[in-house]
Amino acid sequence: VQLQASGGGLVQAGGSLRLSCVFSGGIFSNYGVGWLRQAPGKEREAVASIATTGLHTTYGDSVKGRYTISRDNTKNTVYLQMNSLKPEDTAVYFCAAKTKMSVKWEYWGQGTQVTVSS
Repeated sequence: VQLQASGGGLVQAGGSLRLSCVFSGGIFSNYGVGWLRQAPGKEREAVASIATTGLHTTYGDSVKGRYTISRDNTKNTVYLQMNSLKPEDTAVYFCAAKTKMSVKWEYWGQGTQVTVSS
């Protein structure tokens, strides 16, 4: 399984970005996918996750109401729509995948940098 994250960049506070995570090398519909982020000097933080069918999603408290995770199982892709961005959202964003039976993220993408200027 491979994950390719993209869509990061530099944006002003209040702006929006959409991240994409393309999945390959397995049966996409068998995997839940999550987005996590890590800022310099901080621990990795769970941002959002989506179950295999897309019917169940979770969000970190710091992004609730601003971020939306979705998936298109026909395109093997998960999206993270990020609105009302804040400077504290600046981090490297990673996508990760796991099967239903796993309690830990099994596969990781390479990360994409998101920088929000004030």
